[in-house]
Amino acid sequence: MTNAPSPITVAALYRFARFPDPTAIRAPLLTLCEAEGIKGTLLLAREGINGTIAGSDAGIAAVIAHIRTLPDCSGIVVKYSHAATMPFHRLKVRLKREIVTMGEPDIDPLQGVGHYVKPADWNALIDDPDTIVIDTRNAYEVKVGTFARAIDPATESFRDFPAWVREHRAELEGKKVAMFCTGGIRCEKSTAFLNAEGLDDVFPPRRRHPEISRRVPETESRWHGECFVFDERVAVGHGLALGTHELCRACRMPVSPADRASPLYEEGVACPACHATRDAQARASYAERHRQVKLAEARGEAHVGARFTPDLTKS
Repeated sequence: MTNAPSPITVAALYRFARFPDPTAIRAPLLTLCEAEGIKGTLLLAREGINGTIAGSDAGIAAVIAHIRTLPDCSGIVVKYSHAATMPFHRLKVRLKREIVTMGEPDIDPLQGVGHYVKPADWNALIDDPDTIVIDTRNAYEVKVGTFARAIDPATESFRDFPAWVREHRAELEGKKVAMFCTGGIRCEKSTAFLNAEGLDDVFPPRRRHPEISRRVPETESRWHGECFVFDERVAVGHGLALGTHELCRACRMPVSPADRASPLYEEGVACPACHATRDAQARASYAERHRQVKLAEARGEAHVGARFTPDLTKS
């Protein structure tokens, strides 16, 4: 007996493109998404489109077909997955200054794209002592896992990355710079930024980290730990196997098995990262929400507080 296919298709996408008038793009895209019963978030800016949406196979296909008609989007790469139930509660098609917020308005991600590296060549690049490896993700993601020799800029958001680069520019001069992220979008924008700063020997991977994990044998992988992902899996291991991290429902940070063994961890209420910031009233509120989530689960229902909501501006 075969399992029935999951009824919900999830599509994650981004594309740096030139949209002279994002407002004109928004209205028909929103109308189509509503007509097809799509939920999730799409961000539109003059620099392109970014988002994750979910719906029926036919609905997602219709929206992706429409997106491919947008300026410079015919070749957009879409990553598909499936879910048993709708992972989002509403539809948002938002206009933004940037589809991933760096705070550098003059950066053009379509210029200075760097020297893309194939997964098969990635290990040799980051093993080279003349290569500086930079993890462009945020600190909470790096904590879950990263590549060997990678520098952690300890950024709380992507807006912090330009200041870190300028502070450490002398260390990057004359070196090959290999940068990586999870989905690819930060790598592309970071590469454009470094090129604009006069650092030209920059190497982003051709594929996202999860795809490198699938293409490089585990015995040859330079990755240590798990990889944080912006969905309910929270983190994945080699080959996209489900990881061991869970999500703190109070602060939305990944929680490791060691964190869950801490006396500061209370499921659904607080974790070691946020325990000190929650007063008694807040903890009581989270505890009640967690109780309602468990009651909904017992009835076989979904609950708003039980699901992961990605912040695409920080991805």
